[in-house]
Amino acid sequence: MVFRKFGEEISSFVGKLVLVEVVDGKHYTGVLAGIDENLNIILDKVTGAGENVYKVAVNGTNVKEIKLTEKPFDFRALAERFSRVFPGLVTVREDIGAIIVMDKIKVTEKGVAEGSGLAAEKVKVIFDEYLREKKK
Repeated sequence: MVFRKFGEEISSFVGKLVLVEVVDGKHYTGVLAGIDENLNIILDKVTGAGENVYKVAVNGTNVKEIKLTEKPFDFRALAERFSRVFPGLVTVREDIGAIIVMDKIKVTEKGVAEGSGLAAEKVKVIFDEYLREKKK
């Protein structure tokens, strides 16, 4: 159970900007493109690693820390907004990084991923409004 939760948490870093410190003290900043159970990682769009380094793979035995440097998406706050329009029909599924509305509309941090029709259009309007307000 504990390992599963760790795996879920660390996999939520994928696609996000992270700061990685390795055991020799070097730091890499980039988008976490991949990670496995041994903490072997691939960073994309790397900065701070020297000239002309755009992607780096780091052996997990050398990883000291992985820090998420961007604020995680707040699924609960968005779900609360959906619940005002669809009371009792909204489920937060952080394990899959989604909100499910009416058991048929799937919303990720990128928008409506599944679903169509008037309800899906309303969900999209709420999502877009939420993003606009968050950017202010």
